[in-house]
Amino acid sequence: MQERILVIDDEAQITRVLRASLTAQGYQVRTANDPEEGLEVFREWSPDLVIVDLMMPTMTGVDVCRSIRLLGAIPVVILSVRDHERSKIEALDAGADDYVTKPFKLQELLARVRAHLRRAPQRSSPIIEAGDFVIDPASHSITVAGSPIHLTPKEFDLLVFFARNTGKVMTHRALLTAVWGAQSAHQPEYLRVFIGQLRKKLESETGKQYIQTEPWVGYRFIAEGWKDAQEAKDESVG
Repeated sequence: MQERILVIDDEAQITRVLRASLTAQGYQVRTANDPEEGLEVFREWSPDLVIVDLMMPTMTGVDVCRSIRLLGAIPVVILSVRDHERSKIEALDAGADDYVTKPFKLQELLARVRAHLRRAPQRSSPIIEAGDFVIDPASHSITVAGSPIHLTPKEFDLLVFFARNTGKVMTHRALLTAVWGAQSAHQPEYLRVFIGQLRKKLESETGKQYIQTEPWVGYRFIAEGWKDAQEAKDESVG
């Protein structure tokens, strides 16, 4: 079955180019030139991935991303002329999985699209059981200490990679390359945002810490957790 991609951008030239290029790659493509129309297409068509412009007249790409996150957990790629770290962090905080700056190289965008779709849950993926975690990649479901948690696609990918490497120190570069692809190996703001999001969600469920910072190197994932998260925060303050 052909994978479906929805492109939302108020620049007609961008939507024409992306429609032609993505169709040539074998994808089914639909486009929308305003965010309201794009969300309507999203509801009716159920795409596998969305590419959305950041700055549009009636609604920003961040707002569109938040709306999509209420409706489903598929990869969302933001396009933007803004190359500021603050804009990237806002988009990632809203649930975006990637951020591509205009003007962009078409082949790089296509590579990112392939990477996101390739990392989508596969039916044959085995269930991962590690410490407090039971992860089913096929159904995109996770329980922590028996409680289900909801993660965005990239939060899910990051946690799966951690769970498959529990106890090991994973460098920033290794994490970025594994979850976002080699083209994102030098974008540490991605990790800061998603690690922070994961910690909040996991700690709110169990009160434990699972992701340990290894200064100047990366992160270590402890699937059983260690001490109470609030105690650890109090210690760090003291």
